[in-house]
Amino acid sequence: MAEIDTGSSSFLRRSYELTGPRDAAKLYDEWAATYDSDIVETMGYVGPAVVATRLAELVPAGATVLDAGCGTGLVGAELTRRGDYVIDGVDMSPAMLDKARDTGAYRRLDVADLTARLAVDDDTYDAVTCVGTLTEGHVGPEALAELVRVTVPGGLVIATILDPIWEPKGYHAAVDALAAAGKAELREAEQRPYRVQQDVGCRLVVIAAC
Repeated sequence: MAEIDTGSSSFLRRSYELTGPRDAAKLYDEWAATYDSDIVETMGYVGPAVVATRLAELVPAGATVLDAGCGTGLVGAELTRRGDYVIDGVDMSPAMLDKARDTGAYRRLDVADLTARLAVDDDTYDAVTCVGTLTEGHVGPEALAELVRVTVPGGLVIATILDPIWEPKGYHAAVDALAAAGKAELREAEQRPYRVQQDVGCRLVVIAAC
């Protein structure tokens, strides 16, 4: 596992040691009740706000957005503060989806495994967000192709990828492979804050579907 500060959170430490989708669903079902206070208030988790701000700068209001790995709905809530978007969410954890439903930000919410093909047609969404999911022990770089698949040509995938794993774990290489295949174009991969109270940063990755 890459050296990533998890502070004193046993949930966060366990999240970087997941062994597959079932393990992920079990952990996040357990964590759902305290997730927002643990990660936002205690750890200074700003990833959702960073992505929502950039999406609002690049994607006009009224666009359809898939929030992939939506968790408790932090991204959806941030997006609704910035514009009138039509947002769908998917996540492995039913308990997290229940929390997301309480935000009122989503048109629909479904259980889905981001390590497999999504039950979504090609070219469905104007934009896709993926925050906190393309990370150690969660969803690997192969999922980027699936996120691009469900995005309309010219639409954007906007994601966070922890800085320590962007290169070593093959995420950058996966984006380059999509570009070489004519399926996507890397627009941005800027370093941004992620969990500010632990000084953990991420790459804010913006990929245009082709």
